[in-house]
Amino acid sequence: MIVVTDAERPELAKRGDTLSLEVWPEYNRNGDVMNENWRFLHELFPEFQFVLYDEEADEVLAQGHSVPLVWDGTVEGLPAGIDGALPGAVELRRSGGEANTLCAMAVEISPSAQGRGLSRVMLEAMAGIARAHGFADLIAPVRPSWKERYPLTPIERYTSWRRQDGLAFDPWIRVHERIGGEILKPEPESLRITGTVAEWEGWTGIAFPESGEYVFPNGLATLEVDEGEGRYWEPNVWMRHAVSATA
Repeated sequence: MIVVTDAERPELAKRGDTLSLEVWPEYNRNGDVMNENWRFLHELFPEFQFVLYDEEADEVLAQGHSVPLVWDGTVEGLPAGIDGALPGAVELRRSGGEANTLCAMAVEISPSAQGRGLSRVMLEAMAGIARAHGFADLIAPVRPSWKERYPLTPIERYTSWRRQDGLAFDPWIRVHERIGGEILKPEPESLRITGTVAEWEGWTGIAFPESGEYVFPNGLATLEVDEGEGRYWEPNVWMRHAVSATA
């Protein structure tokens, strides 16, 4: 397996892009801000997008997305969720500004390759890219993989849950912690998704017959339906890796 950036092999990136359809719930691919800016990842940041490629099988096993931005190293200075990070990075790149931090956007692992420890491989690859570009930190608005089981629990409480061994309750947060990641803060309003009731019913496969607050499949928090519109804030957890200390 090798790590290949979009700048090196753009044709592999196109193959990797299909993973988002396999990995993410449909609603999650309809962010208000993300839909406007996601296309810029390949266009403006090809050296920070990458795939994990199995040369022998000629198969793209996973894809990683990240963007360079400016961060002052404080919790207060973190972007306003993933919705703040990506547009900020786009603006910085277009203005010719100098970044000092790499920010993870997403990691997508093919369903056929899951359970093989590739999550850690992808995080370490992203840290390696940050190191190669001289950044001291890799930050990530982590999407907790088990939060969908507890959509009524505030992300602040969920983030504090620990196993008996002291590691995080959530598996994806735990992967980060095991390679040195530290939690900076929960971000309850990270990814904004709005749509008509008809759109939300199509995205989720369930009906929303009246205004109110709903739990829905794969949702990390609840959906607010009012006057024919569904409004959802997806929570994340900001985590940091000191790149120089990451294996």
